[in-house]
Amino acid sequence: MLEGGRFGGSTLRAVSQRGDSARYRGEARRDALLVVRFGAGEEGIVLVATATGARTTPEAYRVADEAIRSIAAAVGRSHRRLADDIRAARRGDLKSGLHRLTDRTLGRLRAAAAERGLAPEEHTASLRCLLLPTDSQCRTRVFFGAGEGGLFRLRGGELRDIEPEVQAEGQSRSGPEAGALTLDPGIGRPPSPYAPAEEPRREPFRFHASIARSADVLLLCGSGLAEPLRGSPPLASRLAEEWSAPEPPGLAAFLATSQTRVKGYADDRTLAAVWER
Repeated sequence: MLEGGRFGGSTLRAVSQRGDSARYRGEARRDALLVVRFGAGEEGIVLVATATGARTTPEAYRVADEAIRSIAAAVGRSHRRLADDIRAARRGDLKSGLHRLTDRTLGRLRAAAAERGLAPEEHTASLRCLLLPTDSQCRTRVFFGAGEGGLFRLRGGELRDIEPEVQAEGQSRSGPEAGALTLDPGIGRPPSPYAPAEEPRREPFRFHASIARSADVLLLCGSGLAEPLRGSPPLASRLAEEWSAPEPPGLAAFLATSQTRVKGYADDRTLAAVWER
């Protein structure tokens, strides 16, 4: 799947392709990609949604596709408010609102798992999105989602990892209780037959809002590209070199660069890159 277009002060290129590993085994992609615009003129927003079904998920692509369509429907219902918040730089409102939309989308996947008699982790997906205003005077770019993947920015010829750091749900900052005077013997309590079952671990919400500069390139990707970008400096250098040209690449050139192979990495690759004028 290959997408491209121009809006506001930006040029978008996006692709989702099956990895060598899935191709060798004759399996479908686990990744899904959706690019959709809401609103007319300079009052609209463009949503780029990517998702990756869990490896343990039967029909992983269908689950990923369900996730991106669900978040797109939610953003579509709220697109006027979201566009206003982006233009007005209301970061707190954006973060809380998008957190709710993300939780509802992933909650629907958990509910569907229960209906099918599956464990929640067997019917879930990583979800990562960009919101881009069509107003050429607005330079705010918003990332949100939950799960594995990467967010990078190419500026001045350097590709930098700007993935927002989060604290995993339930993680303690300094042991059982910071500053406690009581002794912790490290012995767990036996489970109570009256206690509710422990909820499955949920991926923490991620959010990042930034101001784009002229000639910036913002790169959103799933784990299939994020992992080799972090683990293979030659790949990061090649992408930085290819995409630092004065003009964005055409669709064919973008696809060719995105297909650069790296030994030891063979998962699906889904990415969206935004060039700023």
